[in-house]
Amino acid sequence: MKKRLWLSLALAYPLMMTGAAHAAADTNRPWLDAKQSPDARAEQLVKAMTLDEKIQTVFGYFSTDFESKQYIAPKEGRKDSAGFVPGIERLGLPSQWQADAGMGVATQAASKSPVERTSLPSGLSTTATWDRKLAFAGGHMIGSEARMSGFNIMLAGSVNLMREPRNGRNFEYGGEDPLLAGVMVGEQIRGIQSNHMVSTLKHFAFNDQETNRFHINVKIDDAAGRMSDLLALQFATEVGDPGSVMCAYNRVNGPYACESDYLLNEVLKKDWGFKGYVMSDWGATHSTIPAAMAGLDQQSGHPFDKSAYFNEALKEAVVNGHVPQSRLDDMVKRITRTMFAHGLAEHPVKAAATRDAGIDFAANGKISQTGSEEGMVLLKNSGDILPLASTVRTIAIIGGHANVGVLSGGGSAQVYPIGLSPVPNEGPQYFPGPMVYHRSSPMQELASRTKAKISYADGKDVKAAAKLAASSDLVIVFGNQWTAESIDAPDLNLPNKQDDLIAAVAKANGKTVVVLQTGGPVVMPWLKNVAAVLEAWYPGTNGGAAIARVLTGEVNPSGRLPATFPASVAQLPRPVLDGDAVTKDENILNKLTTDYNIEGAAVGYKWFDLKGHKPLFPFGYGLSYTTFAMSDLAANKTGKGIEVTFSVKNTGKREGKTVGQVYISPAKGGWEAPKRLGGWDKLEVKAGATGKATVKVDPRLLAMYDSASKTWKIAPGEYVVTLAESAGAKPAATVKVSLDAQTMDIHGK
Repeated sequence: MKKRLWLSLALAYPLMMTGAAHAAADTNRPWLDAKQSPDARAEQLVKAMTLDEKIQTVFGYFSTDFESKQYIAPKEGRKDSAGFVPGIERLGLPSQWQADAGMGVATQAASKSPVERTSLPSGLSTTATWDRKLAFAGGHMIGSEARMSGFNIMLAGSVNLMREPRNGRNFEYGGEDPLLAGVMVGEQIRGIQSNHMVSTLKHFAFNDQETNRFHINVKIDDAAGRMSDLLALQFATEVGDPGSVMCAYNRVNGPYACESDYLLNEVLKKDWGFKGYVMSDWGATHSTIPAAMAGLDQQSGHPFDKSAYFNEALKEAVVNGHVPQSRLDDMVKRITRTMFAHGLAEHPVKAAATRDAGIDFAANGKISQTGSEEGMVLLKNSGDILPLASTVRTIAIIGGHANVGVLSGGGSAQVYPIGLSPVPNEGPQYFPGPMVYHRSSPMQELASRTKAKISYADGKDVKAAAKLAASSDLVIVFGNQWTAESIDAPDLNLPNKQDDLIAAVAKANGKTVVVLQTGGPVVMPWLKNVAAVLEAWYPGTNGGAAIARVLTGEVNPSGRLPATFPASVAQLPRPVLDGDAVTKDENILNKLTTDYNIEGAAVGYKWFDLKGHKPLFPFGYGLSYTTFAMSDLAANKTGKGIEVTFSVKNTGKREGKTVGQVYISPAKGGWEAPKRLGGWDKLEVKAGATGKATVKVDPRLLAMYDSASKTWKIAPGEYVVTLAESAGAKPAATVKVSLDAQTMDIHGK
């Protein structure tokens, strides 16, 4: 193994030097003229490149040393980062410096001195804001920090649908609905790329569980996929226009995603007209000729794969005619066209001169904090116990390390806080751990905002915690669920017997508030016995301040769930995760399968509607410190879609925000589920005032996908337009719209 690895490196490094050897050999470089189109520039550049230079451009390296020293990262890469692709000096083509991402500039876990940067709240938290502008602002912020840190590519933009609420990476993603997830993640991508950077869209496609993620075969029919996971990815490409798409680890109907002609050539490049390039996930490339011909443009993260497939092996395949020269040229053109389109040549990045790179961490922390505040979801508030009353004299804070910080999710997207984690040595010693907390203490932030005496117990001694609770006016228990890349949660309960802790505390004091920091949905066996529940997700760099401001009422909660919270795993399409029992089986590729045709396109709330399951909390749910009334619903045909208008009145005494959600259903049925989210509008309304909203429903959300003709078809008849506060709420109003039969292309045109 070691010998093979060093041999591949020996073959690779001469190619990396090609550009330097020919520096200054060609002074006539018309492709550097930014007045030309990116396509024209890339076309000219590819014609000027040697075969070695083309191969160099489609092969990427990991930028972090292996602790075993079996692999030493290229010195030109950014230390302890995700990846590096060498540029070509003589042609003026910059290197590609890749930062792992999602919440911010991540450092690989092997580093003993990680880069400290601002972290956004989790992807689920951002989606829970239902606010497009906040998603863009967060993306712009982390993109700016990446650029100032010396990166020009961010591996961000994760939109895998939540088919599996136990998925360890759900915290990186955008929830269960294709419209909501696709639009919100697309806005983040757009924000990142506003910094003259390339952002990816990932993981393409159906990478919806971590259990046996490297080999599991996802079975799903074309139409079901086009109306679910692929539709989410399609919306994200249309909104965000990502420069790159990252193909996934898993297999889809047989082939690996990174050598799936169906996914890469047919769906992405031909049907959607994607002009960017496809990069592999780190360790997701399994071949040379099949992968290249199926549409993979760049192998990433050598040496995570078993071989340097797109280095000397690809060169040999091109020379021998197994991969046409035209295919290699297309690979390189897609990569360089993307680099030109996003200004990587005109706006070069430099390695950060200082460790903080001159970043305004205070300002960026406020951006993260705003997103966190707006993404928190108030799930229960009996007797209006929140916001905290000024008459509360003593508060007990229990568990979750709330005295020192807030939790974050683990894995390759891990952003390390300024000053590093205040809670060392918890969780796995190696990847995807250890657990990291951001230095923003909810307890300290509450202490600065209330006159109450605050006491803390870590919750490890349940009896001691209950005793403290009984002697306090009010209790705030922090329930934490750490999730991470490469592992799925075993169930939907809070780990380490925290459910027992909360139950004991609630028994001791009925005025118990639970603050959840979770990677996704959890069950709550103690729900009826607590006074309030606030879902804070992973709240990011200033998470403690965000939690405190919501609890005290400085911020009126306005987050809405981007995913259904099941009452139990028994309600899921797959109560038991597929694949666990055969991990070490010699026939693993034949046995590792999961059947997504069970639910097909009926993901999340659609599945619950279809089966008549009552969830713990429905998709779109969330409470406020004020009340709203929605009315004046009207819907009219416009183009091939529907335009919906409605009014929202704040009937309470506080200014607040609410999300008017529009659901669509055919009067006679015939869809994969009873209803679909057609659109939404988040409105800020002062007490006593009324706001007006307009929602345009994409015609694809009114149609069924027809695989034979590759068209979207709207059936003639009446459609019910429902205005509601959540997928499970009683409708605020309904109207009907009559639609004629229509057939549309892949883009809904």
